[in-house]
Amino acid sequence: MNIVILAAGQGKRMHSNLPKVLHPLAGKALVSHVIDTARSLSPRRLCLVYGHGGDVVRAALDAPDLAWALQEPQLGTGHAVQQALPLIADGGTTLVLYGDVPLIQADTLKRLLRAAENALAILTVELPDPQGYGRIVRDAGGRVVRIVEQKDANADERLIREINTGIMAMPTARLGEWLGRLSSNNAQNEYYLTDIVGMAVEEGLPVHTANPLHAWEVLGVNSKVQLAELERIAQSGYAEKLMEQGVRLADPARMDVRGSLECGRDVFIDVNCVFEGMVQLADAVEIGPNCVLKNARIGTGARIAAFTHIEDAVVGADGMIGPFARLRPGTELAEDVHVGNFVEIKKSTIAAHSKANHLAYIGDATIGSRVNVGAGTITCNYDGASKHRTIIEDDAFIGSDTQLVAPVTVGRGATVGAGTTLTKDAPADSLTISRARQSSIAGWKRPVKQKTSR
Repeated sequence: MNIVILAAGQGKRMHSNLPKVLHPLAGKALVSHVIDTARSLSPRRLCLVYGHGGDVVRAALDAPDLAWALQEPQLGTGHAVQQALPLIADGGTTLVLYGDVPLIQADTLKRLLRAAENALAILTVELPDPQGYGRIVRDAGGRVVRIVEQKDANADERLIREINTGIMAMPTARLGEWLGRLSSNNAQNEYYLTDIVGMAVEEGLPVHTANPLHAWEVLGVNSKVQLAELERIAQSGYAEKLMEQGVRLADPARMDVRGSLECGRDVFIDVNCVFEGMVQLADAVEIGPNCVLKNARIGTGARIAAFTHIEDAVVGADGMIGPFARLRPGTELAEDVHVGNFVEIKKSTIAAHSKANHLAYIGDATIGSRVNVGAGTITCNYDGASKHRTIIEDDAFIGSDTQLVAPVTVGRGATVGAGTTLTKDAPADSLTISRARQSSIAGWKRPVKQKTSR
């Protein structure tokens, strides 16, 4: 089997410099959804016909299994498939898909391919409002005789509600002959792939149809409005699958998955959460409202409070994170670690049962178990040229408003007094403190602003 994906269109109605097929849907390009579905069918050849924004499209999608056919200029769907013909394998069946129809399902395409055995098969659907689509014209016996485009249809043909989705499969051996006979004598002055249907009928080759399980599978994107409509359809599908797996969603309409989300049992997700890349939530995880998780792994029983941002990070079992916390790339938290409001952690490991509950920055640090990091503490990890590491060993206590000037080590069981600027290692089991001696000046008067005459 060959699969040809047509992705050369400009998409003028998108009003964007970005090629239409690269606009994102659920976290990846429109055409990437189609490519992934095509790959699931294990084609012998997978060919992408590109044109508008060609260099950008190739740079974004290039992969070893993709053959590339340039369509320049763009003269219609038939012309597009002509460009792919030299790159596909002889024999078998060729399936034609569209880069701006991202929600087509593999099961639907399998049914279409079964219908295409020794025949031409067209994916069709009945719409209450078929405006703008090509109509399926059948004879008195119900057999397909041709497809007529909207602009070429007469008044009676425009009343037909069964429309051509554009997706079709046909014998590869016949395809080349049909493409060579296409004409651009139509309202658009283009070479329509749909004209091969009439040729198949003339030759006596059976023309079969198949239908998608859901009409939304064949919806295309030609504008930002349609893109937003398909986004909600895609997200509704993700939400339904999650709930069927046992995930409790506060509101299925207010959650976005822009990648893959794997959930264990008894997971709860509150409203307005966004999951990007690959996210794993273990059993009994709770995600509060307005959180963003990207390429994150959250351990069993962990609770992520509202407005927390986690990226390329790991949270251990029974962790308590947020609200308003930020875990940046390279953060790894062991079990029962507490990270509170307005705490930022980057490229650091924190061992079990440690806490940083308020207003702290921890960067390039290794923190042991049962450590308490006080409010206002920062690791001064950057000297303007290089990053340096801070090590805090087990059972240490870091007082509030402390600056740890890396590279520096706080020994096991050490206490660092509040307000300390630590520039040398703090020995184990000792109190280390550095601050100016407090004094009071009796009778001191605060300066008073002098009045000026006008």
